[in-house]
Amino acid sequence: MLGSILALISAMMFALNTTTLRRGVLSAPVHQAIAITVPLGMPLFFIILLLFDCFDLILDLSIRSISFFSIAGIVHLVIGRYCNYKSTQLLGATQSGPITQLALLISLLLALTLLNEELNLFLFIGIFLVFGGPIFIFFARKNNSKTKSGVIMDYKKGYIWGILCAMAFGSSPFFIKLGLESGGLKHNIVGGFVAYFAATVLVFIIIILTKTKLREIYAINNQGVKWFILTGFLGFLSHLFRYMALGVAPITVVEPIQRTTIIFRVIFGWALNRQHEIINLTILFGVLLSAVGVYFIICLLYTSDAADE
Repeated sequence: MLGSILALISAMMFALNTTTLRRGVLSAPVHQAIAITVPLGMPLFFIILLLFDCFDLILDLSIRSISFFSIAGIVHLVIGRYCNYKSTQLLGATQSGPITQLALLISLLLALTLLNEELNLFLFIGIFLVFGGPIFIFFARKNNSKTKSGVIMDYKKGYIWGILCAMAFGSSPFFIKLGLESGGLKHNIVGGFVAYFAATVLVFIIIILTKTKLREIYAINNQGVKWFILTGFLGFLSHLFRYMALGVAPITVVEPIQRTTIIFRVIFGWALNRQHEIINLTILFGVLLSAVGVYFIICLLYTSDAADE
């Protein structure tokens, strides 16, 4: 029960994180969002390490674990997050959701390749539905090109960034899995801290190499900074609760609940950003197709795993 609750909170936080991000990127650039949200997570995770008394566990991590957690952090928190932010900026949080759901297909493709699994008819149907959501929305784009506030959607670029995001989000769980050793709640929290630390280091390296002053980054758009700080905090909570959920519950419980984030995107988008989002029957149908496809795949995979056991 605890794992399910933590996973649900994580899904809600991630959806709310994307909703607040949408407000920030309406007036500020994505690179400013990355420069604020990624480094913000590291000190917050450091506080959690102290609260859970698991700071000493960092010293017990092997080079292998540190390496894979670091790769996961760079792939997910820098590359994936940047692509997700760009897609959200160009399409909105609601319409970018079905595209980022393609991350499950990337994970599935890697599993099929590495584990030599076969693609059966039912799995193919699930994949078709997941692809069907964003495809349906894309072909209906002429009637969904502008929000009530006048923001124009850029579907082609938004979809490209969304697919790149899905590739990063879909591959990062494999690096996390390779980094896990004994598992458990505290070890997972430590893994999250290492991931954020590596991502933060990379962000500052990029800032130094581009000879950009931190003061200039935070002064680009004051309104955007406020939204990005909130986005970074919500993103930290999402990852924290996800790592905690995986520490007390199997992935077969956590993963399906995590996928409800696409539903919460619509709810929060309507509640907070209805003037800046396009939410109508066409979009809702595309979201529904994607959500059904995801759950179809997850249920089939987990049923197959249970049968093998």
